[in-house]
Amino acid sequence: MKKVFLAIIFISTLVLLVFYIFQVNVLTKETYLIKSCEKKISQLSRENETLEVNFSKASSLANIGNYLQSQNFEKVSQVKYIYILKGSVATSR
Repeated sequence: MKKVFLAIIFISTLVLLVFYIFQVNVLTKETYLIKSCEKKISQLSRENETLEVNFSKASSLANIGNYLQSQNFEKVSQVKYIYILKGSVATSR
């Protein structure tokens, strides 16, 4: 009877040890993944800040004016509207 009890305790201890090693392995893996994701988030945040600065520089009014001049756009001097007659097919209700 004593040998059976000792065998059960030994097997239980062995199972718990294997379970503990498995949990430590999973915890280590998840910690590594978290650190990796935090690094990636930090890198993307820095890249995002750089892109925001570049976007604000690119979309400034001076740059837009220069772009429009280089594309041969002209400043509007007079606005003309198209009036649709009431009996037309394309009028809205």
